[in-house]
Formats: sequence, C-alpha cells, structure tokens
Amino acid sequence: MTVEVPGTTSAWRRTTAAVLTVVLPLAVIGLVTVRLGSSASAGRAAGGGAAARLDTTGHFLLATAVVLAVCRAGGLLARRLGQPAVIGEMCAGLALGPSLLGRISPDAVRHLFTESSQPLLDGLAQLGLVLFMFGVGQELAGIRLRGAVTRSLLVSQASLLVPCACGVAVAPLLWHSYAGQNGSPVVFVLFLGCALSITAFPVLARILSDLGIIRTEPGRLSLFVAAVGDGGSWLLLAALLAGARGGDVGAFLLNAAGVATLVAAFLGPVRRLLARRPGLGGEEQDGPARWAVLVAAIAATSALTAALGVHQLIGALLVGLAWPVRDRGAREVATRLTEWAKSVLLPFFFFEFGLHTDLTALDWGGSTVMALLGLFLLATVSKTVGSALCAWLTGMSPRAACTVGVLLNTRGLTELVVIQTGYQAGIIGARMLGVLTLVALGTTATTSLLLRLLDRGPLARQEDAARGAEDAGSDPVRALASHGASLAER
Repeated sequence: MTVEVPGTTSAWRRTTAAVLTVVLPLAVIGLVTVRLGSSASAGRAAGGGAAARLDTTGHFLLATAVVLAVCRAGGLLARRLGQPAVIGEMCAGLALGPSLLGRISPDAVRHLFTESSQPLLDGLAQLGLVLFMFGVGQELAGIRLRGAVTRSLLVSQASLLVPCACGVAVAPLLWHSYAGQNGSPVVFVLFLGCALSITAFPVLARILSDLGIIRTEPGRLSLFVAAVGDGGSWLLLAALLAGARGGDVGAFLLNAAGVATLVAAFLGPVRRLLARRPGLGGEEQDGPARWAVLVAAIAATSALTAALGVHQLIGALLVGLAWPVRDRGAREVATRLTEWAKSVLLPFFFFEFGLHTDLTALDWGGSTVMALLGLFLLATVSKTVGSALCAWLTGMSPRAACTVGVLLNTRGLTELVVIQTGYQAGIIGARMLGVLTLVALGTTATTSLLLRLLDRGPLARQEDAARGAEDAGSDPVRALASHGASLAER
C-alpha cells in the first residue's frame, strides 16, 4: 500500500477544495441573505413597521442575566463593607426598580423587564421563597437546647412580646395614614407588632458563622430565641391574613381545623416516617430525581396550605420541619437545595420586591421621616433592650446578654417577606411598605456595627478586668502575663 506524502500539489488541492466547497458557498449564502434582509427592512420602514426586537423568551433571559449579575455584585460589595451579603442583594433589588434605575432611565426598566416577562420572573421569585422557607424549617428543626431551658424560653418570649407590644402601642397613631385597603384597625395594629418582632433566622445564622461565635453561649441562645420567635410570628401572621381576607366564620373554622390537622400530621406521623427511612440522600438517590421529588413535595404542601387560607410559605416551613436533620444524606440534599435556591432564585424575590417598591415616590415630609425614625428606634431599642434585660436577669453576664440582644435585632430577608405579604394582602399601604423596608435594612446593617462597639465598650473592659482578677487568684504567672498584655494594648 502506497501512502502519498503531502507536497506542494496536495497543499494546492486542499486550498482549492476549501475555497470551492466552503468559502464560496458561505459567500453566496451570506450575500443572498443580507440582500434579502436589507430589502425586507426597507419595506418595513417604508410601511411604518416596527424593527426586529426580542420576544418574551428573549426578554426573560436578558432580565434573568441582569438580576443575577446585579444582585451578585451587590452581595460582594456588601461583604467588602463588612455587611452580610443579603444586605447588598436587597439593595440591588431596590436599585433595579423605580427607586433608582426607574428614576434614572424609565425606558431601560421597560425594555429590560417587560410586562410579558414579569410573570415568569415572579414565578422564579415565589419558587425561591418557598425553598427558602423550607431551609428555615430545616434550621429550626436542627436547633437543640443544651441546658438553661428556662432562660431560653423566657428570652424567646421577651424577644417576641416586648417589640410586639411596643409596635401595637404606637400603631393606632399610624393607622389612618399607613393602612392598606384591607387593614382594619385591629389587623393593622397586630401586623405592625408582628413586623417589629421578627428576627431573620437565616441571616442571623450566617452572621454567627462569619463571626465564628455560633457555638458560644450567646450564639446558641440567639439561634434558639430566633427560631421560637419566628415560629410565633408566622403563626400570628397566618391568623392576620385570615382575618384580612374576611369571609364566613364557619369556613374560617373549617380551614383552621384543616391547618391544625396538617401541622399535626407533618410534625408527627410524616416526620417519624421520614426519620425511619435512612439514606434519603444516598449517592444512588442524591440526584436530579431526588431534588425533583423534594421540590414537588414542597410545592404541593405550599399549595395545600394556600388552599386552606394560610400563606403558602407555612406549607414549605412544615416540610422543612419534617425533613430529617440527623440523617447525613438527607441533610446534605436539603443543604444543597437551599443553598442553590438562595444563590439563584432568591435574587428574583429581591428584584420583584424592588420593582414594586418606589422609595422616591414616598411623601418624605415631616410625618414620614418621623414615622421612619420612630419605628427604627422603637424596633432597635425594644428588641435589643428587652432581650438583653431578660437574658441578664436570668443569669447571663452583662456583655453576653447585650450580645444576644444585638444579634436578635437582625431582621433582613424574613422581614421583607413579612411586609411584602402584608402589602399584598392589603393590610399595609405603599407608604408603610417603604418605611418598614428601610427599617429592615437599617436594623440588619447596624448589627455588625453594634457588635464591634460592644467588643470595645466598657462592658468588654469590665469583663476582661474581672477575668484577669479571677486569673490572678488562681495563677499568678498567667495574671502577670495578662496584665502585661493589657498594658501593651493601652
């Protein structure tokens, strides 16, 4: 068999073949299509037709890219400023709406987020919310008390009831100007108390992890208190939503019985059944099919609770509480799903929230500014002082008690979900939505600042001095070294 060695002739033939069979056909195709396209464009222009544009799918994909990129950039910027990433993502969502981008370039908002693509984006936002609440349920189910049960329960009640009572006390002054169309005096008053008592459990857990104090006494106590407080707040919110909708008393009682039965089923038989099935997240099951089944269960339960007259997020919370937390595989599946939802889907909720919240359209007169400053101070002082005082009276050191109070002042994402739910139900109006949004952002952003001030304040110095005196009585060498270190710091 003879193999021809490529030479000059073979190279020339290959070049000719490429020109005749590749370049020339492509040139003919390009010339014909460009010529026909130009003629068609000219005809449309002469006839007054519209230029080519993106369809609904194209606008949806473009909006998806913009929302994810901007929220990601906002989260990274917030981390560089020493704040939780969720603060930057919330601000990014507001910036994409009428509060900033819509004020600078309304045409850009209309082009990026068309009316036809908004229902698709809202669907992603709602899916992200229910998966987020599933993750909250998982975190709540994983909380375990280690001693000091009485203190934990008392502090949890103080964290919930003190700010709620303060909100209820001032709410009658705001009802006429800030209530929504379905906001009766009783429902509005209780809703404002509920909104001020919220602690953002997932954001709090992220802050504790970043600071490395999640296993300390203040860290464990604040997590448990936030879990119990959030549970009570969601139950109150469910009752308020049912009251805002009105309707027949018999139907309301029937729905309440159905919800109670559903809660008992998930916290009892369903939870035990799942716990007896080891390997829910095993390698052979930890795939797209397992994720699909879990998401379908969350969505179905959320739809069921919505049909019973309770917010759909309660159903997702129940699935999270029932899903096993001690089985390593099941826990891994839940963690991956919730982390993916937080990273990919929750930014669409921030965007949808920002799209319907116009902070610049608020009447920033004296009454609105007074309401904003008053609610911010009331929310911060009642939550921090009430929780810290109860923790101190039940045996914690002053510094640790103040740390617990400051940590519980974190509201973040959970607060946004609550106030958006109240706004959609007509309990609060657009003005109160804007005010409470700024309160949620402000209280969450000040958490890290207050913790830094607490670490450098007089309580920290007094505790360090007391610890040094205790060491002096037990180990003179260690006390001398501690005293030398404190002198060097000064």
